[in-house]
Amino acid sequence: MQKIRYELDPHNRLIAKGSGIRGIRKVLEGNFRISGHNDLVYHLKEPIPWHTKAPHQVKLKGSWSLNSEHQLRFILDKWQRHTFGDQLTLQGEIVGVEKNSLLFAVASRTAQDKSCIYILELVGIWQVDTHNRITFKVNRGKEQFDTLTFQGIWQIDKNYQIVYKYVKQDLLRKRKIIHTLVFHGYWDIQDRTRISYVISKNTGSVFDFKTSLGIFREKYIRYELGIGLSRKSSSAKKIITFFGRWRITKAGGLVFELERQGHKIQDINFGAEIRLNSQGKLLFNLRNRLHKEIGIELELSQDTFRGVGQRFLRLIKTRQETAIMLGKGFRW
Repeated sequence: MQKIRYELDPHNRLIAKGSGIRGIRKVLEGNFRISGHNDLVYHLKEPIPWHTKAPHQVKLKGSWSLNSEHQLRFILDKWQRHTFGDQLTLQGEIVGVEKNSLLFAVASRTAQDKSCIYILELVGIWQVDTHNRITFKVNRGKEQFDTLTFQGIWQIDKNYQIVYKYVKQDLLRKRKIIHTLVFHGYWDIQDRTRISYVISKNTGSVFDFKTSLGIFREKYIRYELGIGLSRKSSSAKKIITFFGRWRITKAGGLVFELERQGHKIQDINFGAEIRLNSQGKLLFNLRNRLHKEIGIELELSQDTFRGVGQRFLRLIKTRQETAIMLGKGFRW
């Protein structure tokens, strides 16, 4: 049996080349698939002609990464580099981000030379690194992960959803194409120097952003953070401002309603220790869901609250205690 060396053509098809001076070079009709713990496999639609036992698939061992062009790259283990080279770069584009997966469209061609596209789905968790850059942790089993790092700067859209955009050059049409990825989640604040964007709480797909000290006011919450940039020592500064209003719920909780043009987007929930100061204003010592102080004190006028809030204020004034606990699980 001949030794075979594999290559990848511009259409994401494997090319097999037999050993020897007259080694046959053949494009293998097939496509890539993801199996097991995000292993990469090439399924063949026809056998390799010089094999006594034709394989149905070529299994690859290695690790995943993302290059600067937002192409999936598979870096091969040393023992496979003798037949493949150092790495395989799949030509295509990221077409979707789910709560625990990344979808990548692979462009290829059929035996009849017709264009075709198929989807690879990598499973894992979404997080951010120490530089507040978006990363996707590809699950390789046994608590091991390959990290895909998105080098660009993410944005926040009008509905407070996180959006990531990247530009690719269409060489055929000689134009630039903007690809937009939207991460659907909700905001949470558990610390004065950290805010979180929760995509899937149960599986750990959470963006925990490191920030400066938060600023809490009557009509907004504001944080500043830095985002690391590829090949640059400095960070891009980003200011996140949530506009809305404070409200006391019937269950005795304190929430900040994110709003846009009068339309409610979501609630950010807090607990608090509340007291009246000498000027008759309310001082809230904010707490997280674990009842721990987050190091933020918020001052609000009594006019901020209506309805349930007014009934709560009357209760405060009739109590003999200097402070009252507010929030789920607290008494008031």
